[in-house]
Amino acid sequence: MNPKHMLDGIKVLDFTQFLAGPSATRLMAEMGAEIVKIEEPKVGDNSRFFPFKASDGRSGYYVQQNRGKKSVALDMKSEQGKDIIRKMIPQFDVLIENFSAGVIGRLGFSWEEVQKLNPKMIMCSISTFGQEGPLAHLPGYDYIAQGYSGVSAMIGPNDGPPSLVGLAIGDTSTGVHAATAIGYSLFHRERTGKGQYLDIALLDTYFHHHELNVQDYSASKGASLPRRLGTHHTVAAPAGMFKGRDRYFFIIALTHQWEPFCDAISMPELKTDPRFSDPAIRIENRFELAKVIEAWMAEQDSDDAVQKILEDGRIPVAPILEVEEAMAHPHMIQRETVRTISDRSIGEFQVPGMPLKFSEFPGHLPLVAPYLGEQNAEVLSEYLSMSKDEIAALESEGILGSEPIPE
Repeated sequence: MNPKHMLDGIKVLDFTQFLAGPSATRLMAEMGAEIVKIEEPKVGDNSRFFPFKASDGRSGYYVQQNRGKKSVALDMKSEQGKDIIRKMIPQFDVLIENFSAGVIGRLGFSWEEVQKLNPKMIMCSISTFGQEGPLAHLPGYDYIAQGYSGVSAMIGPNDGPPSLVGLAIGDTSTGVHAATAIGYSLFHRERTGKGQYLDIALLDTYFHHHELNVQDYSASKGASLPRRLGTHHTVAAPAGMFKGRDRYFFIIALTHQWEPFCDAISMPELKTDPRFSDPAIRIENRFELAKVIEAWMAEQDSDDAVQKILEDGRIPVAPILEVEEAMAHPHMIQRETVRTISDRSIGEFQVPGMPLKFSEFPGHLPLVAPYLGEQNAEVLSEYLSMSKDEIAALESEGILGSEPIPE
């Protein structure tokens, strides 16, 4: 029998909420894993309250991150709830959580305890600072790790304050790192039969994005101090934001592209201009070069004309698109970088598509996001052979929770 996708047959106990953890399990759901999401029985994953919200309170944020998962709304702090989890752990391949460091252990499900219940389990803990270290005990979110990592310091005008990034780079990237580690751990288990514990931190992920700054500062013995770039980079010129008639463009011409760039903009004299004739001199005079380029852009018929001239000259250029413009771009739509999904409450709307593409599995699985506790009965009857009466008793005691499912 052909698998429905790459991870068909892999079973995941998911104790995550908000974004970093759900991003990891979202990717795994897209690849066919069975994700049983354990949620708090009264309110569930707190992202259920994030916008966009439909008239019945359904959250687009929650739907985007939790399609294809099964929701069991269970009180993990109760003895009955803990007993249910203990009985489920031996039947699953992966346990993933993103509580603050130490919380999962205080609930009774440390790696030591999980390993006793299921030696082949892959357990992944996601946190802001990791499970060990002087900061591990602190609460945190994406921007907290961003601040500690030195990444926030690199964003914004070079003569002004750091700027916020308007999307969750750290959370989503950490989810990808976690999913990667889980996948390789499953591969390792396939070869050795051994489970293992994964400690994945937002701070580690953010710091991993420093491609230039860390080694440059260290290798130069502190002579080079990484600082905010503003609108133009410090390692190449031209390389930055340039103002057109109506929009900004990012334009970059590295050393081997400098002469073709000069030809493309019909200014061959720049090749021998003493202000720009050498790569190091161009960097030193990058703001003066930017004025020259922006003056040329202003002389063109339109921003589209600027883009075509540079593209025809094979010069890397990108218009700075607003989110709605990026969503409408034909390239994004053709590749399903932006994708239309349907939700039982919200209806059709667009979300970021699946970024991983596989030749053996070119299509999409028909994933839907669960309502709170929607699969209580399904999961508990399948995994623990609980009867309807036993499940009803747990519901009446408040151990299980749920929300109404619309017709």
